[in-house]
Amino acid sequence: MSGAGAPDLTVDASGLRVAIIAGSWHAEIMQHLVAGAKEAVSAAGADFASFTVAGGFELPLAAQVALSPRESGGGGFDAAVCLGIVIRGGTPHFEYISSAVTDGLARVQLDSGKPVGFGVLTTDTEQQAIDRSGRPGAPESKGREAAEAALHLAVTARRIAG
Repeated sequence: MSGAGAPDLTVDASGLRVAIIAGSWHAEIMQHLVAGAKEAVSAAGADFASFTVAGGFELPLAAQVALSPRESGGGGFDAAVCLGIVIRGGTPHFEYISSAVTDGLARVQLDSGKPVGFGVLTTDTEQQAIDRSGRPGAPESKGREAAEAALHLAVTARRIAG
């Protein structure tokens, strides 16, 4: 775990709409990731809606729909925070899912021109996921960090666009 040297990404995100999208796997751990994301978005003054998908593989499409304009059937959100948990097992499944989710979310962010907070834990063990979940006593809160990163980018992108 890095933890050390994390930047302060606190911003005023008033008026922004954020989709928090979470996978269903490892519900006990996921609830803490979601709570951290919700707290960060609320603290920044943004509005949010929460959505649940089956797993990590489904996150990119959900984010794409959330970020698409309303007039084309999307949610019209300003940013998406995607949360998932992929724990290494005894098969190559971990590599396939981790790669597909990462590539898919990067593509959605670039294609939409809107921020996607990457809160997908890819760990070797369940304990590593717990340690990054933001639950009481956990040294890191990747749900909070993903939300802060998405909000910071949304505000920065608006400033850049002028």
